[in-house]
Amino acid sequence: MRVRLQHPVPGAGPRFEIFVAVRYLTARRKQAVISLITAISILGVAAGVMALIIALAINSGFRGTLQRTLLRVTAHVSILEKTPGTGILEWRNLTAKVRALPYVESAAPTLYGSVFLSGPLQSAGAVLKGIDPKSEAHRADLERILKDGSLEELDRADGVPGLILGSRLAQSTGMLLNSRITVISPQGELTPFGPRPAYYPFRVVGIFESGFYDLDSAWAFTSMKAVQRVLSVGDVANSIELKVRPIEKAVDVAKAVERVCGPDLAPTHWMEQNKQLLNALRMERAVTVVTIGLIQLVAALNILISLVMMVMEKHRDIALLMSMGARREQIRRIFVYQGLIIGAIGTLLGLVLGYGLSHLAHEYRWIRLDEQVYSLSFVPFEPRWWDGVWVGAGAILVSLLATLYPSRSATRILPAEALRYE
Repeated sequence: MRVRLQHPVPGAGPRFEIFVAVRYLTARRKQAVISLITAISILGVAAGVMALIIALAINSGFRGTLQRTLLRVTAHVSILEKTPGTGILEWRNLTAKVRALPYVESAAPTLYGSVFLSGPLQSAGAVLKGIDPKSEAHRADLERILKDGSLEELDRADGVPGLILGSRLAQSTGMLLNSRITVISPQGELTPFGPRPAYYPFRVVGIFESGFYDLDSAWAFTSMKAVQRVLSVGDVANSIELKVRPIEKAVDVAKAVERVCGPDLAPTHWMEQNKQLLNALRMERAVTVVTIGLIQLVAALNILISLVMMVMEKHRDIALLMSMGARREQIRRIFVYQGLIIGAIGTLLGLVLGYGLSHLAHEYRWIRLDEQVYSLSFVPFEPRWWDGVWVGAGAILVSLLATLYPSRSATRILPAEALRYE
């Protein structure tokens, strides 16, 4: 290869090294295997970046979807009894105290218990949760997921309390909107033969759909008064639910509540309640990065092999450049730039494919799931831009490290020895 220099090589600057690096990559070679290995190197970097972006998008999608779904219908911080059974007697005073704490957006009492629902098609167990219909926090949460019906019907004037069912629970039991059903409570009358179940009439006034199977298939909402009657308890609550803004302050709020609520109650935040799930997702993310990161090592090895073979093929050209005045540092940078160009092209291609496929897979729900197992109907993809930044930077860094040995080997060529028989 002949290179004409308008200026002496020592002062040519980085444009000279980049020019030669691009020519070496695009020139037709006698040994086609070098071009093949270079193409494989680009595809290897692209495959590693694409796979990692998609895997991280799936992990972020599961975490984000579960978090949003849970926080729509569950509390950020909950105050519970340490010894279940008696209930929170002074729940009004305690609600007022915790509502005044910093970062607490709202606080409302709840009462829940396990019951049995008897519907037209079949019966099913459910968690009956009593809320305060006048609480803005509860109303806002339910209105966001309410599919049919109205919250205004919870306290009906005809004496039959209203009930809002999860969509899957309503579907499996055949409980339609405005249908009359029976709630069976185990806390019934005590007889010589043991406790006898109690039966209470309810009317379905709403159906909600949160997108989380465990909630949609087992939860039912009604007023606190109705649940107190069904569970045969007095004017008590067994939980006070707090909404926190911003959500990252939930841990701090839980610590502040602990100083207010007393020794018989225990505050817990949503991250503690879902600790096992969040830890599993965090561990899965780490394993994914390590496992798929091995693809980048294979791509780096291909870059290393490609550059070593290129140095062997271009030893005469390197000797000519050095005899014309090219410094060893310039020769080294030529092959460093080659590796960076391969890594940059592969990284850009991988980012485009990774983000593009993630968007299409999420938009058209390519991968379906069994809701009863995974609580979601499809695999959510939520690619994040900062994942692309560090994944792309890591891929280019690995490509740069792969150039260190061949670029150093190129500087060891002696012009006199290489051109002796030319």
